[in-house]
Amino acid sequence: MGDFQAAPQVDLAKPFCKWVGQAERIDLIPRYIATAVRHSISGRPGPVYLDLPGDVIASSLEEDDLSYPQRVEAPPAPQVDPASIKAAVAALKSARQPLAIIGKGAAWAGAEEQVRRFIEETQMPFLPSPMGKGVVPDGHPLSVAAARSYALQNADLVFTIGARLNWIMHFGLPPRFREDLRVVQLDVAAEEIGSSVPSEAPLVGDAKVVMAQMVAELEESPWQIAADNPWRQALDKEKAAKQEATVPMLESDEVPMNYYRPLQEIQQLLPHDAIIVTEGASTMDISRQVLDNYEPRKRLDAGTWGTMGVGPGFAIAAQVANPDKRVIALEGDAAFGFDGLEVEVAVRHKLPITWIVFNNNGIGGGPSSLPEGASYPPNAFVPNARYDKVMEAFGGKGYHAETPQELRAALQASFDSGETTLINVTINPESKRRPQQFAWLTRG
Repeated sequence: MGDFQAAPQVDLAKPFCKWVGQAERIDLIPRYIATAVRHSISGRPGPVYLDLPGDVIASSLEEDDLSYPQRVEAPPAPQVDPASIKAAVAALKSARQPLAIIGKGAAWAGAEEQVRRFIEETQMPFLPSPMGKGVVPDGHPLSVAAARSYALQNADLVFTIGARLNWIMHFGLPPRFREDLRVVQLDVAAEEIGSSVPSEAPLVGDAKVVMAQMVAELEESPWQIAADNPWRQALDKEKAAKQEATVPMLESDEVPMNYYRPLQEIQQLLPHDAIIVTEGASTMDISRQVLDNYEPRKRLDAGTWGTMGVGPGFAIAAQVANPDKRVIALEGDAAFGFDGLEVEVAVRHKLPITWIVFNNNGIGGGPSSLPEGASYPPNAFVPNARYDKVMEAFGGKGYHAETPQELRAALQASFDSGETTLINVTINPESKRRPQQFAWLTRG
């Protein structure tokens, strides 16, 4: 009959959720909620959707006629067969240039202690995925994030610890990886094993439990990559060269600013336990190079699907769940445009989030001014927009920064205020990250 907002929401949610359901009667709601929670936390954690139709919401029931299921407990953490552990360790020992890739699966499993012990025991170079950052602190000497391309192209074996070989890791395929790449793969989802590159030693289980098994096996049969190993020395040399090449950008006093210098200002003022939310193309990507994570589960970004607009929701949820932590939402101006008015929610609930908008006048940069009669390119925004005024319109505090000194002062004032704030940072529209080839353009 065309009821109000009667959209096929269950069908719409199916492609994006682990489980979807619809409560047909009010007495079924507790059972459906328990089912939804069970699906959400089992195996690889993920979102679920439970639809409550309007007539069900409007109905009523005597509470005595309602039964509640038992609390849904955490699912068991599966370990793997000891023979599989021995096979994985044997494969690692046989490699000449092994590399550990640490993913967000290790973070969500709470496997940081076990992964750190494994890295220390083996002295294996490691590369974190974007949301795997902090499982082992970014400042660890064995991190090869600064030499990412070199490490991926030259590793003869990768040990993926809760990391997927999807587009973020270039599918594990040439030219970003070797043609003869070997893979030891740890994942909680069996269907993920070999989804891109065959795994010679699959480990299907909980990352925390399985990495504890790996450490125990190494205690019985110790093995370590020596500091003078040619592989480690080559990686250290490449790291040093990349870091040296970045220094001029990190220390540049040019105005308008590039991406690197303002990120350096943020890095120097952030506490080690800060929660960093990032979204935007260059803003998000370059921030991964400069903003370090020292603890796990402290970085949220656009994720596997590269979804823009998630930043404000992530930041609000992070601050509500962690009221004693510093939360920043670092946004490109295009990303902020998707969902920026959610700053009102933060102001209304007195959440001391610091929004930082890197404003380069458009998607990939837009002109700072236009000749009379000219029209804006499709990727360009109104030049020199003041996003700080958006925050002020809702009663929060806004700051505008065009120089490194102004940004540092604004950051300090924001952190000291205890209020919801937004810093509009002017970025040179011509500023770019170091040249990169996108994975989907290099598959063959």
